[in-house]
Amino acid sequence: MSAHEMNNNNMFDARFLQEFYDSYDESLEMELADVGLAANNDPQEMAWRRRYFMELLHLQGELVKLQNWVIRTGHRLVVIFEGRDAAGKGGVIKRIMQRLNPRYCRVAALPAPNERERTQWYFQRYVSHLPSAGEIVLFDRSWYNRAGVEKVMGFCSDAEYEEFFHSTPEFERMLVRSGIQIVKYWISITDEEQEMRFLSRIHDPLKQWKLSPMDLESRRRWEDYTAAKEMMLERTNISEAPWWVVQGVDKKKARLNCISHLLQQVPYEAAEGEQISLPSRIHHENYARHPVPESMIVPDSY
Repeated sequence: MSAHEMNNNNMFDARFLQEFYDSYDESLEMELADVGLAANNDPQEMAWRRRYFMELLHLQGELVKLQNWVIRTGHRLVVIFEGRDAAGKGGVIKRIMQRLNPRYCRVAALPAPNERERTQWYFQRYVSHLPSAGEIVLFDRSWYNRAGVEKVMGFCSDAEYEEFFHSTPEFERMLVRSGIQIVKYWISITDEEQEMRFLSRIHDPLKQWKLSPMDLESRRRWEDYTAAKEMMLERTNISEAPWWVVQGVDKKKARLNCISHLLQQVPYEAAEGEQISLPSRIHHENYARHPVPESMIVPDSY
């Protein structure tokens, strides 16, 4: 093996390890760093990772305030995340959801339509996932599937594709008039970065489930997806629900930038914190706790 090939392999191994650590919770990453197992022990890199973690915690605290305001005021919020496969949509959504109350904030990630749904009005299966008063819904892909995967893979006719562009602005304006706020994000990555992330998924047993034949085909049709994305942004960028593009090559920066921007789109206000006191437990003289049978106890394996 030549020195050039060895250098490329070393670069791949380092990048692969970086991808591995970036995929898991920040709290775990910090613990790994404390024992010297971080992907990169460069002091500048470690300082950035710590800063990222602290910034993320701050932004998540603001998201909690935003959610409390949404619940208090009955606001309805839809946030749409679109992007190529492996762009990092799920990572952003996970960080948004991480500290929020799942009763009032949920993710809608719809599978491919079934036979019955294919005969319905195109937007019908999405309508049932729209928020009620005091709710936030994060769409991990949305009705924009028709402008992307369906167009590129030939799952819709040219007439259905054109009808989508005619109907979507009207549909979204109708939702906005009804009181639903829509924020739309496109997570953008480069050709080279998608290739790296796909290779990471292929070589990581914990992430191979993320790859499907459709994902692999989308890699081959990069240029077709580019044309479809450009058409989608051009024809559905309306003032009532504009598109926002997040630069996603650096996952950590993308998460911070997207959450920070989202917070700026909602006119939330923090409420005065309620004083919470822990009530005294009621004690009864005849109370006795019955022992749990040993056969029911989970063994201490650790």
